[in-house]
Amino acid sequence: MRALGDRARARLLRCTYACQWMMLTMDASSLSNQTSSLQWVYSFGGGTAEGEASMRNLLGGKGANLAEMSRIGLPVPPGFTITTEVCTHFYGHERAYPDGLSAQIDAALEKIAAITGKTFGSTDNPLLLSVRSGARVSMPGMMDTVLNLGLNDVTVEALASLSGDERFACDSYRRFIQMYGDVVMGVDHELFEDALGAAKDKRGVERDTDLTADDWRALITQFKAIVEEEAGEAFPQNPHDQLWGSVGAVFKSWMVPRAVTYRSLHDYPEDWGTAVNVQAMVFGNMGDRSATGVAFTRNPSTGEKALYGEYLINAQGEDVVAGIRTPRPLTSRARLEAGVVAPSLEEAMPEAFAEFQKYCDVLEQHYHEMQDMEFTIENDTLWMLQTRSGKRTTKAAMKIAVDMVDEGLISSDEALLRLDPAAIDQLLHPTIDESAERQIIARGLPASPGAATGQIVLTSSAAEESALAGHDCILVRIETSPEDIHGMHAAKGILTARGGMTSHAAVVARGMGTPCVSGAGALRINNETGVISCGSLKLKAGDIITIDGATGEVILGAVKMQEPELTGEFSAVMRWADATRRMSVRTNAETPVDAETARKYGAEGIGLCRTEHMFFEGDRIVSVREMILADDPADRQKALDKLLPMQRSDFAKLFTIMAGLPVTIRLLDPPLHEFLPRTDDELDSVAAELGVEPVKLRDRTQELHEFNPMLGHRGCRLAISYPEIANMQARAIFEAAVEAGNATGSLVEPEIMVPLVATKSELDFVKAAIDGVAAAVMAEKDVSIPYTVGTMIELPRAALRAGEIAGSAQFFSFGTNDLTQTTFGISRDDAGQFLGTYERLGVLEKDPFITLDQEGVGELVGIATERGKAVQPDMKMGICGEHGGDPASIGFCETIGLDYVSCSPYRVPIARLAAAQAVLRAKQAR
Repeated sequence: MRALGDRARARLLRCTYACQWMMLTMDASSLSNQTSSLQWVYSFGGGTAEGEASMRNLLGGKGANLAEMSRIGLPVPPGFTITTEVCTHFYGHERAYPDGLSAQIDAALEKIAAITGKTFGSTDNPLLLSVRSGARVSMPGMMDTVLNLGLNDVTVEALASLSGDERFACDSYRRFIQMYGDVVMGVDHELFEDALGAAKDKRGVERDTDLTADDWRALITQFKAIVEEEAGEAFPQNPHDQLWGSVGAVFKSWMVPRAVTYRSLHDYPEDWGTAVNVQAMVFGNMGDRSATGVAFTRNPSTGEKALYGEYLINAQGEDVVAGIRTPRPLTSRARLEAGVVAPSLEEAMPEAFAEFQKYCDVLEQHYHEMQDMEFTIENDTLWMLQTRSGKRTTKAAMKIAVDMVDEGLISSDEALLRLDPAAIDQLLHPTIDESAERQIIARGLPASPGAATGQIVLTSSAAEESALAGHDCILVRIETSPEDIHGMHAAKGILTARGGMTSHAAVVARGMGTPCVSGAGALRINNETGVISCGSLKLKAGDIITIDGATGEVILGAVKMQEPELTGEFSAVMRWADATRRMSVRTNAETPVDAETARKYGAEGIGLCRTEHMFFEGDRIVSVREMILADDPADRQKALDKLLPMQRSDFAKLFTIMAGLPVTIRLLDPPLHEFLPRTDDELDSVAAELGVEPVKLRDRTQELHEFNPMLGHRGCRLAISYPEIANMQARAIFEAAVEAGNATGSLVEPEIMVPLVATKSELDFVKAAIDGVAAAVMAEKDVSIPYTVGTMIELPRAALRAGEIAGSAQFFSFGTNDLTQTTFGISRDDAGQFLGTYERLGVLEKDPFITLDQEGVGELVGIATERGKAVQPDMKMGICGEHGGDPASIGFCETIGLDYVSCSPYRVPIARLAAAQAVLRAKQAR
């Protein structure tokens, strides 16, 4: 019933928004009553909750899970969640709140007071609050948080009296001023850090915990002066003003650049919005019997089933993740492995640790998923502040999924659906070769596995510039912040001097699959001079280093890498995927190396062999150019006779590697001028090599020039104009099939694909020539060669006339790269100038060259499929454009009933998993 009510409220809100145009004629008071009747706030705490885990779209992931933890009896500080619908209203109504919100918040505050015995705004027993964001998906560090809300010049004294610890109270107040000043009032946080650093220098101490209550009081005065000077107004003393300021800041942080970038990178829609979670404060900085920490129920880097995390004594949550202090391991085992002297939480607070470990088990069993949790211990009392599905590396995701199937927590189908197909790419990149020499210059924490080599950059902007220039780089920072998201995305690796395994750098890098080493404390980074010191060694921006995210090593220079071995859990997942999927997965390959790589990754044939790529290899380009420069068919045939054995050898190798699996070979597609030189120097050099006058080569190049070669003399048009080219390629294919069949003992059935067909008559002309060559070779070799001739559907006319073309074609392969170009009327080579802008402005949701445009291009594919199968019900159909490796596009291919997808070799595992997921999602939808 709760879920039904949730949906009903969402429908009502959408109806409210849809009718905004009627505002001029509607009764304003009637509209006010309608919106005020909606529930905007959901309370939790004291063992009950108004929400539950299934309401994450409305309450955000954090709010839904806080409600769920409270419902199942875990110790959760009481609080309430302001729904994502308020965020939607906020941005849809010029940053105004809906009617009724204020009254609902006041009522929720009274519920917290009833549970805690404290009153918000009280001067003698004040209720203090935390205010945190909470979108439906985890966005670590992207939005804002405010802690210790409710403190002012009066309530700080009450907190000191109630706690019996003046130093703690003043520390909490200065933290609040600093955080509120930064997040809500826009004061540069570095100004507060500079003042804090100066205070510690004056006292001759290094740690915040060494400062006294009097030191904090002096800093409080200084911090308030900084706020007033920088913000132009005094720090607010009214707790209610503080609360509304913080709520507004969280909603506003949904649209700050770092959050926008993060959503763009992960394809999260803007209209999701964020919820706001308000809770009673619990304090981990109340002395040596208080602590705060972050933990995962399993290792997020390796997937090992072992508690993993960090904590700090006498600290608040942001101290752990911000990298300001280096945290300690949770378990004694982790402490010993890391060589840390300070006690683990297991050793320092054994009772609280045992209770926490029990809750970890409860949560993982309840959610059937690895959990990422935040907790605080206040004077030996444990409080659970958050739980969510933990972000993990792809390697860890594989292991966790397989282990949970073995443990009976989930089914193999659930395991497949939990994995991100695109992330499998992370497993296919090199690591450091075990035999490579390593000049280790520093060590940090192995925060995100994988290895990367690149030039040092010290800023995120420099990382972007380096990437745009085509240079691999390592982003080196003292510590990263959410503002660095664009540079972290551009860099091949991330290295920080401060921070732990759950720092911002570590969490974000793991989510991106980017190698990261954090907490390399031996590094001294001077951003002003651009110099990095490590002992006596001095490095600067532009120097080459390598980082190993699996060991935490920082290595001078570039080192030898090795390909990963895909076994164990990977094999299990691929085995489940292969048993589940309906479509077969082929590869796009034209070299033996590509074909062998694809077979290693499970390709079931070649869906696209682009023969023109073979023409650029070795000396054969000379023969190609001789063919192009030929004055008559006889001379052209002489050049083609030189190419014939080369093509035959190429095809024989592919047939041999595929050993009876289907191989689709596309006849020559690009226009001939692409094989000729372009600059004057190149023209002179090639003319000398061919023994012709430069003027002849230049004239021929000009003759072949086209204003729009994408739509010019290419594809089947070449085969019709120069049939001897197609005849040579067909002969090479058939002779290679005989040769490979004799060598392997496997029957070779070549599939010959005619490109860029628009009419049935074009296909009939070329197919007749192919059939003629086939008959001749079979007669010469005294063999029978089974083969098929089909076409690429890559023009809108071909898609619309597919029923007619199916009368001649024996298979269809959708060339969605060109079909996208010709449907949209844009060039893939030039579209980069504006597609990014289109995506950013919402003109297009996705780049149609990356993810198939299902509404337009997809409709043409669907029409062609339907009309083709109406003529030939068993006709084989597949897709061979770049979309064949895109998970979303593969899902579409499943829905319209294609037989196979074909993609680049390294995307074959991605396609195998995505094809299986498509089947499972189709079952769920039925």
